[in-house]
Amino acid sequence: MSLPAFTDMWDCEDEEVQQAIEHSLMNNSVNHMWDSQSAISHGMFEKYGTEEEFRDDGTLNGLRNSSLFDLSTSSFDSSCHTSTSPSLVPLCRQFWRAGEYNAGVAPRPSSIAAQNRMRVHPKFLHSNATSHKWVFGAIAELLDNAVDEAQNGASFVIIDKLTNIKSGHALLIQDDGGGMDPESLRHCLSFGFSDKLSDSSIGQYGNGFKTSTMRLGADAVVFTRCHKERTLTQSVGLLSYTFLRQTGCDDVIVPMVDYKFDTVDGGFVRFIRHGQKEFHNNLSTLLRWSPFAGEENLLKQFDHLGHHGTRVIVFNLWLNDDGYPELDFDTNKQDIIISGALDEMHNSRFAKNLNQNHVGNQFRYSLRAYSSILYLHLPERFKIFLRGCLVEPHYIAGDLMYTQCIKYKPQATRTIESTEIGTVIGFLNGAPNLDIHGFNIYHRNRLILAFWRVAHKCKGVVGVLETDCLNPTHDKQDFEKSEMFQKLEIRLKEMAWEYCYLKAE
Repeated sequence: MSLPAFTDMWDCEDEEVQQAIEHSLMNNSVNHMWDSQSAISHGMFEKYGTEEEFRDDGTLNGLRNSSLFDLSTSSFDSSCHTSTSPSLVPLCRQFWRAGEYNAGVAPRPSSIAAQNRMRVHPKFLHSNATSHKWVFGAIAELLDNAVDEAQNGASFVIIDKLTNIKSGHALLIQDDGGGMDPESLRHCLSFGFSDKLSDSSIGQYGNGFKTSTMRLGADAVVFTRCHKERTLTQSVGLLSYTFLRQTGCDDVIVPMVDYKFDTVDGGFVRFIRHGQKEFHNNLSTLLRWSPFAGEENLLKQFDHLGHHGTRVIVFNLWLNDDGYPELDFDTNKQDIIISGALDEMHNSRFAKNLNQNHVGNQFRYSLRAYSSILYLHLPERFKIFLRGCLVEPHYIAGDLMYTQCIKYKPQATRTIESTEIGTVIGFLNGAPNLDIHGFNIYHRNRLILAFWRVAHKCKGVVGVLETDCLNPTHDKQDFEKSEMFQKLEIRLKEMAWEYCYLKAE
């Protein structure tokens, strides 16, 4: 990619630097594409990497002239921290069984490149990801990262399918946020590190990226570009359960390579942080186990990014217990469906009434429905695009009639300060024919519990509230069962009964 305008930008003021970056990347930046819905309707979305094929050289996931699991002739350099004899046990493609294997013992190397390694056994990647019982919860984690980037200027996030002609579909999550410099990417791919200090940030634990990507697929590759402290960098990192399993690693190895913009050459050059040998080892591992053949093809992925942003590709997506992909990209070309969920809905009692087409049920199997209610309020001018189409926010409180706003201040505990909680409660439009009820509880703008049924015989009664005094569980699909949570549950149950009794009179 030609970037002539970068050559002299460090002699300019910061504002001029920004203008130079935007000018040189104008043709490749997705940042300008979303100013008009006509961009999507005229097919411009496909220009930026959606519905694309990974490669056309006849190779599969970087394993040249080899099947995915036929690696018996391979041997890795000791700097990669692997055993010299790769595991011959095929990687199970069903998520809930993928952690069932004998780990064995691999020899430890004498020298360790600590900056690219976490002293964690590969089995932990899988067991850690099991915190996500629901596959959409894993996608929501990646959406949270993009929404948090709104404070750094992000204006959109893309969720889409990428097509690999050899190994099926892959999942794309891309945003135009601030991106990550080399050090930040290493923090992202480490465990338990979080630099989200803002009270409004959704992410807290620094664990979401690993759990979510490993829950969705066996492998994930991250491309990120960042302009920070007058330096433009781009980095690639690979988190690969397949690589770790098949090479017999007893530590989690995360190969990464970095590049920085050279003002003399007017282009990106290799950023050698710890020696040529380490860079070569990391690049070789990336090319072998990612879907991209050759460094040039790998770096072409940055053509889809502007002067800052992050592009995550999750591949080797998991299968369900029936052997079908967990994520169904084919039933609805503008949506992502949980495989088999629609059949279950048709065979259940929901098919007998109006419930099936309501967001209160659709969110359980439709990513478009779930993402439409995932945030109480999206940041200003921030948009979510799913499969090339804008996701219209759906505000549940707007579906209610005969609404009341009830305020409740739970009694403070020794460790948590009490704050007033406002709850909007009412009947859903269509009640009492809709057998949907429950409370939608948001935390820091993010939906944690959807249509949570705390009271029986309250058909059609729905509430919406936001509470930041409770702590979500790590998968952000429930709250810790604290004393304050239990008090809130009792109060919401009373609230539903009181509302039903009042309206029945």
